Amino acid sequence: MKEIERLLKKVEEILARDPSYKFEAYSFVMAGLHFAVAKFEKPRHVTGKELCKGLRDYALDQFGPMARTVLEHWGIKKTEDFGKIVFHLIDAELLRKTEEDSIHDFDNLYDFSKAFRYKIKEEKGED
Repeated sequence: MKEIERLLKKVEEILARDPSYKFEAYSFVMAGLHFAVAKFEKPRHVTGKELCKGLRDYALDQFGPMARTVLEHWGIKKTEDFGKIVFHLIDAELLRKTEEDSIHDFDNLYDFSKAFRYKIKEEKGED
């Protein structure tokens, strides 16, 4: 329970310093990180590019055709926003980075209008 309280307090401190993103954006990135890491055989550090791909997949998995709308409601409109959130979490000591990691690893990785197009699979059947 203390760990959850610590996490909540740290995110509240981030929001007090920079209210650009809603609380849900931070919890989404943390959950999306776990979603992305779980795709690997063994847990390991992920790059900004890998995380952005994982966050895209996680958003589509969780919100379907509403993914882009939900993210934008939270203040996330481009991959750079994911980077800013990640680095806020690093500064709050809720995530860690390597020497090679940079906020610029998140720059312009995909266009949200294309990346969050939800494709509904058509079922083939007899009429």
